[in-house]
Amino acid sequence: VGVVSGLLMSGQRLGAPETLGISTLDPGHRPPAMPPGRHVTIRVRMLDDTEELFDISQRASGKVLFDLVCSHMNLIEGDYFGLEFQDHHKMMVWLDLIKPIIKQLRRPKHTTLRFVVKFFPPDHAQLLEELTRYLFALQIKQDLACGRLTCNDSSAALMVSHIIQSEIGDFEESQCRSHLLNNNYIPDQMALIDKIMEFHSKNIGQTPAESDYQLLEVARRLEMYGIRLHPAKDREGTRLSLAVAHTGVLVFQGHTKINGFNWSKVRKLSFKRKRFLIKLRPDVNSSYQDTLEFLMASRDCCKVFWKICVEYHAFFRLFEEPKPKPKPVLFTRGSSFRFSGRTQKQVIDYVRESEFKKIPFESPHLSASSGHSQGMVNGQKSLELCSHSPDGRQPSPLTSPLLNDASSIRTDDEDEVRRKRFPTDRAYFIAKELLTTERTYLKDLEVVTVVRQAKSTLPTHEATPETLKNTIFSNFEPLYKFHTGFLREVEQRLALWEGRSNAHIKGDYQRIGDVLLKNLQGLKVRDFPTTVFKIQSEALVELEKACRASRRLEGLCRDFELQKVCYIPLNVFILRPLHRLMHYKQILERLCKHYPPTHVDFRDCRAALADVSEVVEQLQGSMIKMENFQKLLELKKDLIGVDNLVIPGREFIRLGCLSKLSGKGLQQRMFFLFNDVILYTSRGMTATNQFKVHGQLPLHGMTVSGARLSRTHRTAPICHHSNSLLTFPECPEDSSVEAESEDDMTASHTSLEKPTPHRGNTTVHVCWHRNTSVSMVDFSIAVENQLSGNLLRKFKNSNGWQKLWVVFTNFSLFFYKTHQDDYPLASLPLLGYSVTIPSESENIHKDYVFKLHFKSHVYYFRSESEYTFERWMEVIRSATVSSSRSRILNRKESHPH
Repeated sequence: VGVVSGLLMSGQRLGAPETLGISTLDPGHRPPAMPPGRHVTIRVRMLDDTEELFDISQRASGKVLFDLVCSHMNLIEGDYFGLEFQDHHKMMVWLDLIKPIIKQLRRPKHTTLRFVVKFFPPDHAQLLEELTRYLFALQIKQDLACGRLTCNDSSAALMVSHIIQSEIGDFEESQCRSHLLNNNYIPDQMALIDKIMEFHSKNIGQTPAESDYQLLEVARRLEMYGIRLHPAKDREGTRLSLAVAHTGVLVFQGHTKINGFNWSKVRKLSFKRKRFLIKLRPDVNSSYQDTLEFLMASRDCCKVFWKICVEYHAFFRLFEEPKPKPKPVLFTRGSSFRFSGRTQKQVIDYVRESEFKKIPFESPHLSASSGHSQGMVNGQKSLELCSHSPDGRQPSPLTSPLLNDASSIRTDDEDEVRRKRFPTDRAYFIAKELLTTERTYLKDLEVVTVVRQAKSTLPTHEATPETLKNTIFSNFEPLYKFHTGFLREVEQRLALWEGRSNAHIKGDYQRIGDVLLKNLQGLKVRDFPTTVFKIQSEALVELEKACRASRRLEGLCRDFELQKVCYIPLNVFILRPLHRLMHYKQILERLCKHYPPTHVDFRDCRAALADVSEVVEQLQGSMIKMENFQKLLELKKDLIGVDNLVIPGREFIRLGCLSKLSGKGLQQRMFFLFNDVILYTSRGMTATNQFKVHGQLPLHGMTVSGARLSRTHRTAPICHHSNSLLTFPECPEDSSVEAESEDDMTASHTSLEKPTPHRGNTTVHVCWHRNTSVSMVDFSIAVENQLSGNLLRKFKNSNGWQKLWVVFTNFSLFFYKTHQDDYPLASLPLLGYSVTIPSESENIHKDYVFKLHFKSHVYYFRSESEYTFERWMEVIRSATVSSSRSRILNRKESHPH
């Protein structure tokens, strides 16, 4: 049967309207359900020559197996790789991700699949993960050893020098020579030992990651890089080989490329029996005929090569995964096959915009006597390898911007039109901040009303006590209705202020103080200390009591906090009405400072400020207690091994990472400091991601010392931070410190393969992964420093600016397409980041741009005015400046001891 493929019609072209592809390994998404049926054990040989076994249903698709292998290694850029095996015709073929395993492997128990690189990009800089580059380096090492990657002696010696630099470190003559005599990297290695050693001596100081990078830099320039030859003959019977690359179809004679057909020149690829056909686009300047024909050994050989051509074209040339074609009703003609998975464009966008998927990785060093890795890239040891850290912790689950669907790209022309159209008065932008933050506040109130609706489905006597209903849920609806009307008035006033009618000519609407004063009086803000605050404080206490009394209610609240709409802790939503008063006060202070006393809006703003300031002052002491209570409740969820965290009189002071010195050396630990006790904990790979308490140390009798490590008693547990030491007195809780269990960190792989809801993105976890600390003062400032609004965002290597609705709260930026969205599409925790203004060398020739950067992660943001630029810088600095900074004691730092 003739096989004709509309190859170039099978997917969308680059430059077409963008849509977001589905990630193969999207963290947070559950893997495909395992279909029913008999299970079989599949053996997979990895790139380091170790073998792993995977238990899978025979009816499962190839994609299920492939995803298991990738997730097993914590590999994000898995789309560059594939699984190949020898079929019943003794041909090496790729596992089809769409077809069931049972239809591809005749004897699965006796078949070994190889995990290898499938798609070789033209530039290894496009590989964004260090783990991916390490695996590519292993592939190059294999290709060199088997003679597939042919090159001249100089290139071969140079590549081997980078390999052994990664494996044994800096050059030492006797060690290097001994290693080369015991390990064979290339055919005829003996003749090149001196040259290899000469190159190796020039690599001093090069890290394993740098060595991998340099290896790929050399390899990618070679003609045979990533080439797999498929024997063929031309019409005259001349022996040739066909190959496929990112550029198109190549023709080789021996190991020399003699021709190539670029994808842009290829109209169609097809095969008919043993003939492989390349149909070219008409070109008057070309001497080639319209269709080129090559003869291969069999129809199966043609089909294997045709399929890989289809996949290479789709991966490198298409914008997104091609959609499946409808199946014919009556009969089909020819082979049916399509590419399945993300394209390279989707992979690059996905990883660049997803910081939490950039998993820490450190390449393993090889011993001088072995050519095999000491740490596997898979299995139990792979977790230590792929997520290398002092204690083998799990990769960071923190989220960050993942917005590929081009919310709105604003051009420079549109920007200029907007500047001419809208007001530039500072008061307008202050009023606009009231509008944008009120939109977020109303959405937060909405979240609590959703909770009420959820709880109404449970039996009243068991899950929803009447006291809880009366103190919280019944009071949020009136607040929500009031602020809905308030927001509508603010929106109308801003619309007039922006000049959408001729009322602005008289100046009647270029003010906001009258709207604020009227609504603050309507809100009966003066009653807050006796009514609203009483409701909020009782609500926290009642909710805590109800959850302790009812596991069903506790489970419902826990499940609700895991939903996307609940982007901050539930208890924080309950305190939002009190926080909002502080925001009104700040906005009114800015307006009063800006206006001259003669301004038409000054009197109303000053009257409104007087009202709200009096209330905030009255609530100040009580708010400190409520925030402390809320924080204790929040920390309780992140800790395991302590039952009495919330006790009367206990005040939270600071949490953060320190290095604890024990018999095992320095180990990262999370510390929680209260006014009466300090807890030290470790975080393991558990289903709940909680921190396990290893010691509870009373502060009474504790001494802080600046002694050096060498002068400290060896058996005393020591915590090290900068140049200071904290020495702990002997206490019963610490008697087993040296033998503390590490089972949390070496949990079975099975438990990791079952994605369970966890608290993996709380502030505590951010501090753990960013190795920083946060105090109660920081939390209180974070409550006051909240901001919302539109920003334009740009990545380091991108061209366009993407318009997003951004909310800053809880030390994080939350990203939405519009302010109407119910939940954020992504978030960026800012602890550890720096906020600066771009330098001239960065070529960001725009006004009001600030830059966020942490290690290699760089984001640029544009605001619309000088005022909004200053505000975003101000609030972000409150989260990014080191929390260990010294501050003048204020109302929230005076903890009685």
